[in-house]
Amino acid sequence: MNVSIIKYIIGYVLVSEGAFMALPCILALIYRESDGWSFVMAGLLCLFLGFLLLRKKPKNRFFYVREGFVTVALSWIVLSIMGSVPFITTGAIPNPIDALFETVSGFTTTGASILTDVEALSKSVMFWRSFTHWIGGMGVLVLLLSLLHIKGNGSLINLMRAESPGPSVSKLAPTIRSTAKILYVIYVCMTLLEIVLLLLGKMPLFDALTISFGTAGTGGFGIKNDSMASYSSYLQIVVTIFMILFGVNFNAYFLILRKKFKQAFSIEEVRYYFLIILVSIAVISLVIQDMYGSFGEAVKHAAFQVGSIITTTGYASTDFNLWPEVPRTILVLLMFVGACAGSTGGGIKVSRLLILVKTIRKELHILIHPRSMKKLKMDGHPLEHEVVRSTNVFLIAYVLIFAFSVLLVGFDGHDLVTNFTGVAATLNNIGPGLELVGPTQNFSVFSGGAKLVLTFDMLAGRLELFPLLLLFVPDTWKKF
Repeated sequence: MNVSIIKYIIGYVLVSEGAFMALPCILALIYRESDGWSFVMAGLLCLFLGFLLLRKKPKNRFFYVREGFVTVALSWIVLSIMGSVPFITTGAIPNPIDALFETVSGFTTTGASILTDVEALSKSVMFWRSFTHWIGGMGVLVLLLSLLHIKGNGSLINLMRAESPGPSVSKLAPTIRSTAKILYVIYVCMTLLEIVLLLLGKMPLFDALTISFGTAGTGGFGIKNDSMASYSSYLQIVVTIFMILFGVNFNAYFLILRKKFKQAFSIEEVRYYFLIILVSIAVISLVIQDMYGSFGEAVKHAAFQVGSIITTTGYASTDFNLWPEVPRTILVLLMFVGACAGSTGGGIKVSRLLILVKTIRKELHILIHPRSMKKLKMDGHPLEHEVVRSTNVFLIAYVLIFAFSVLLVGFDGHDLVTNFTGVAATLNNIGPGLELVGPTQNFSVFSGGAKLVLTFDMLAGRLELFPLLLLFVPDTWKKF
């Protein structure tokens, strides 16, 4: 275990977080809020600890899968702990467990909240809360890889693999640093475009920034108690479109930029992603049309909620907890489907489900034709055995963590729908569930112990399970 490089990178993470906290300080100055001092102190603490870790440069800067996974897991834990400090010191969330839950929910782009009155927060605290979504959306280490000259390009892929969502991660450019830059340029440009479109719809600048941060990171922290319900139809439609766009595999956007349109539109995962969305919207619209003034209004709300849930954003334009059972069931199923690999969305991912379906079809084919040699393919290319194996192991680990979490949360005594969808909403990084954790409710109903379980689920879901699980394996910490 190369501990020195792990400490070194965590140092960069802390320095970056300290720099990020300058933004809410500026907001506090603009709105003349005293909460800015809390961000000043927290930012200075991050900088102090960060430079302390950076003081001693590691002699060996190369690291492998183990170091990559551990670095990512510890970085996100440290990022969340330090990010929760302003919530505590400002008095916005005085309980440390609640503050950690809210911060982890922000960075993991979950959007599950324990706050009962969001609008009571100061502008600086509200901004930081939403900005954590944008930081966590593409990943803080991907940002560092795009900015820093860290040696060992061959080993840096282990960092990106540990933080980026999906069954497999590949380079878009010859170097990891170039790939990270491309991803962030696309991410920033799409965020800016959404901000501009929201401003054209007469949304206040502060609202446009915070809502865009939540949409880009597929996070879902609203700045109003009714989430997105009180905004105009135009603004809801813009957010719907961008939620769905940020759930697309960013490889498709890279191919479009390189004018490889045929390749971009032929990506199997993206085609099925849009097919699932269209079918879900159609079915839900037909069922809920009597609840709204017109079929068009029903389609608008159905599209918003389908886009919000499948991309694991978690915004709400209406209380979908009041919908009939069929639409609610579809939304719960979409919680597990999730967005595309290589996007900012959470969930199991469309690509993994495609691989699973292809694996089942292959097994059925072999039962009929035992001597046949059938190779699994995705986008016309053979799937490596390692990808298929890791997908199967991921699903096994996912089911075990999900079941155990529902059991532990059940000790709070809430109903099964609340517990089941609460775990689904956190493990899949979605935000709202049903019943007591529905779109008009929050997670404050859970005890401190249950919140810690759900906090673990949020981190595990965002990091694709294995980086966090690896921390609990004794062999991880042994020197070989």
